[in-house]
Amino acid sequence: MRDEDVQDRRKLDEIARRFAARLACGLYSEAALYIGAVFREARLSLICPSCRKSETRVVDSRDDESVVRRRRECLACKQRFTTYERMEAPRLYVVKKDGRREQYSREKILAGLRHACEKRPVSDSQMEEVVASIERELFSRGENEVPTTMVGEKLMEALKRLDKVAYIRFASVYRSFDDIGHFEAELAKLGTQ
Repeated sequence: MRDEDVQDRRKLDEIARRFAARLACGLYSEAALYIGAVFREARLSLICPSCRKSETRVVDSRDDESVVRRRRECLACKQRFTTYERMEAPRLYVVKKDGRREQYSREKILAGLRHACEKRPVSDSQMEEVVASIERELFSRGENEVPTTMVGEKLMEALKRLDKVAYIRFASVYRSFDDIGHFEAELAKLGTQ
């Protein structure tokens, strides 16, 4: 077994211990108990996207509460690539205004944010942090269904703090602005805050 593999295992074990401690304190719902199996699955070797060999080593590793980012190098072709390890969360459903239920999609929220922040000085990491923050709030509620209005309002609150223009863009679609009066009213609210 390579030293890098041993280090990876130790790191994953540490993250699993931290998660278990947070779970014991009630910070995560009990539905996430299967997380240990997810961490053990992550120990399997990865395949290089360039040459398809499975011999890689970890060059750099960084983690926060919800994701571990690893820079890896293929031992065969020396190509470097990045992997992200994210805890698999319990299933969460979003209840639409018309009553339909859809599985929560992180990518869908991120796409909406990217669209609102297009050509604005907002980095991908800032958008990722907004989504991670909203996810923490939603999953910490311990419910398996949330209304879309809650998700939309949380996004608008975050955008208001992040970038006012992106906020207006998002609000115009989310709240279905149909004339200039809606824009003026929302701008007036922003001006008074």
